[in-house]
Amino acid sequence: MKRFLVTALLAPLAIGLAACDVDQTKEAELPEVEVKGGQMPEYDVQPAEVDVTTKKTTIEVPDVNITQPDAKGTPATGSE
Repeated sequence: MKRFLVTALLAPLAIGLAACDVDQTKEAELPEVEVKGGQMPEYDVQPAEVDVTTKKTTIEVPDVNITQPDAKGTPATGSE
């Protein structure tokens, strides 16, 4: 019941916020920051070994004969 009540109250709020017109009246300004010292982290990475090879393979494909009956009626594009 509590979940339903919260959902019922949030839905109109979300719709109301979506209907708001927001105009920026002042540009943002970032503060000046001074950074001294510090150290970047170091990593020892051992990549995985991958062996890539190729080989010739013959695949037997069955002979398939497909016949479609003539289409009757107007084409879907409307062209003749």
